[in-house]
Amino acid sequence: MSNKDLVVAASTVWVVLAAVLVMFMQAGFAFLEAGLTRMKNVGHIAAKNVLVLGIASIVYYLVGYGIAFGDGGNGLVGGSGFLPDVDTLLAIGAAPFSWFQTIPAGAGYLFQVVFAAVSLAIVWGAMAERTKLWVYFAFGVVFTLLYSVVSHWIWHPDGWLFALGMQDFAGSTVVHYQGALAALAGALLLGPRIGKFDHDGRPNAIPGHNMAFTTLGVLILWFGWFGFNAGSTLGVVSGDRLGYFAYVAVTTNLAAAAGALGAVTTAWLVIKKPDLSMMLNGVIAALVAVTAACGFVAPWAAIVIGAVAGAIAVLGVLLVERARIDDPIGAVAVHGMSGVWGTLATGIFAVPALASNLATGGGGLVYTGSFHQLGTQALGLLAVGAFTFGVSFGALWLMKLTFGIRVDEDVETAGLDVSEHGMWGYPELYIPVPGGYGTESHGHLGVAHRHELRARPATAAEPALEST
Repeated sequence: MSNKDLVVAASTVWVVLAAVLVMFMQAGFAFLEAGLTRMKNVGHIAAKNVLVLGIASIVYYLVGYGIAFGDGGNGLVGGSGFLPDVDTLLAIGAAPFSWFQTIPAGAGYLFQVVFAAVSLAIVWGAMAERTKLWVYFAFGVVFTLLYSVVSHWIWHPDGWLFALGMQDFAGSTVVHYQGALAALAGALLLGPRIGKFDHDGRPNAIPGHNMAFTTLGVLILWFGWFGFNAGSTLGVVSGDRLGYFAYVAVTTNLAAAAGALGAVTTAWLVIKKPDLSMMLNGVIAALVAVTAACGFVAPWAAIVIGAVAGAIAVLGVLLVERARIDDPIGAVAVHGMSGVWGTLATGIFAVPALASNLATGGGGLVYTGSFHQLGTQALGLLAVGAFTFGVSFGALWLMKLTFGIRVDEDVETAGLDVSEHGMWGYPELYIPVPGGYGTESHGHLGVAHRHELRARPATAAEPALEST
């Protein structure tokens, strides 16, 4: 076996392992979102995160992979590789996916499709607790296509932003900013959840039902992010550096740690309490921000990027709420505002030698005194913002106009678990379950712990419950 074969074998193992880590992030999103929403919708949240993987995997295989990375295209879209066959997926460095020089095209697909699924998961977070299930299917297809187009712009050598030298190592713009843009469009068109704002516009807290779930979700995401960022080396050799993915993992971890500290400090100063949800959002915001920069910046810069992102998470969540936008998980602030910061920060702190090694763009403002790289980053943000937000808003507006995207008021009040899925995430809290909590089997708990189901008219979304 030649040295080249060894590099291909090691790179393939690494990229597939990284893809599995990123796929596991869906479990993190499921726990995070379920914890930050109400228990009457937890089953719906869980189902949505499974649907994300299903929709993204199929659409990306059929057309998205070719749009993003297919040969023979132009600056806007790829031109081949649609519905790839056996030989295509087994080939290494050959058309129609010749960009993947050290891994089979199948490994490239697996890694890129889980990125698309993460971006789609971000969209649904801001639309949680009030969106009809069919919208997930319809807009899931639309967004996966949008995601693929922007991936081509920034990550493929034919892409027009790649040609300009835009730096987005693992997707602060491609994955997170895009997801937040579509999430913002959805939140605006849906409107706030019932009871979120008073008639005078003052917000009411709708706390999540399980902060332990949320904490577990964030820790899973932090773990999975090592696959997300370090795996974006797409091999064990990057430029002339062997094992460069380890360096990327270091900058990723430093930023996340700084994000936790930056967020909890900001929360302590602004809202006078070291709020747990804000600290957890700070970790995610820092990971989002360093995603663009992780391969380009020095460790000290990663700490700065993460700490600022943590502050942005706290202030951004408060700002979004003040604008009367209901975003249950803070997607707009955490993935959108922090994604913008991370993309711009790369243009400020990029180390010239690292940019040269990765053959992408140039050094940042701090090292060169030039605004060129920062300007390129800003141009990319403006272009992606106009395209993704514009098309997302238009598509969702059309869906709202034709079939409606928001559930009826009685459905929202009853909860989407029972209305959309015919079941409960926590059935023993809503209906008698033989041998379950609140039955004679738990009589030792006392009468106060037994179900007392009041007779009431059933809603259109909810079966009638018999009194016990």
